Amino acid sequence: MTRATCLEICAGAGGQALGLESAGFDHAGAVEIESDACDTLSLNRPNWDVRQSDVRDLNGRDFRGIDLLAGGVPCPPFSVAGHQRGGDDERDLFPEALRLVREAKPAAVMLENVRGLASKRFDDYRAAIIAELQAAGYHADWRLVSAVDFGVPQLRPRFILIAMRPRALRRFEWPTPDGSAPSVGEALGDLMGSNGWPGAQAWISRANRIGPTLVGGSRKHGGPDLGPTRARRDWELLGVDGRGIANEVPGADDPSDLLPRLTLRMAARIQGFPDSWEFFGRKTSTYRQIGNAFPPPVAAAIGASLLSALHSPPRNRSTVSVTAAATSLELVS
Repeated sequence: MTRATCLEICAGAGGQALGLESAGFDHAGAVEIESDACDTLSLNRPNWDVRQSDVRDLNGRDFRGIDLLAGGVPCPPFSVAGHQRGGDDERDLFPEALRLVREAKPAAVMLENVRGLASKRFDDYRAAIIAELQAAGYHADWRLVSAVDFGVPQLRPRFILIAMRPRALRRFEWPTPDGSAPSVGEALGDLMGSNGWPGAQAWISRANRIGPTLVGGSRKHGGPDLGPTRARRDWELLGVDGRGIANEVPGADDPSDLLPRLTLRMAARIQGFPDSWEFFGRKTSTYRQIGNAFPPPVAAAIGASLLSALHSPPRNRSTVSVTAAATSLELVS
């Protein structure tokens, strides 16, 4: 497999990093400000250069020559009226990402964000980003991508920015959805019944759809639950108590009509993490890492498209196999 190099910022627990690795990117650096998430990255990939650092303190010139700059950078929250709320400028890391692009001069850029960035009230904000990238010699494309289209059993729409040099971007093709996502019951059935719970089979039949988007919460707000009231109500329709995270799976002595809670491992599967990926930290910290992650299969699919565009000649546009890229996650140890 042809491989390339990557610098990832705001790396979190490694969802995007794991996907990009399986697609063929070797990490020259993984930068994250939260200590538990850094320990998670180091626990799983001790050979990576994991840096606990604010992105503002990173010098992109140290990574000149990398093929890809990637990350899930936060942007400032806006009110419904479309005006930036006072005091939230410091949460906007897009300017820092653009600075790193200018300094590192990567061959490609991949930045993911929440669906809200695609809304009309962000038109001027997006236009400013595109203008800065063009000034640096890059052409860009945005797309709203849903995790369910790439084998992940939840909706989880994300807004993805891809930027490359003009000739390379003309070779880039967004991966085609494969429509292979299992239901929540199919994804978690073996875990839910692993301790002899008599209600496991009935639960699998009830959890016959994909789940709503997991919400990890912030460091200051949000505990280990599956999201706001509406999300918890949707989880309950699937037979899941979304008010918290369980320490263990249901057992043989639990009633068959129990409304079970997900364990951390179950939540990780809902995000598309392989069971081999370990997490460091207490329950709330670990769930926040999981719930805020970018699903690895989605990153794998987009990463494969990027690698194809970077290494394919202009007249030979490659067709990316999304299924192969996502499946290769299971081969990463």
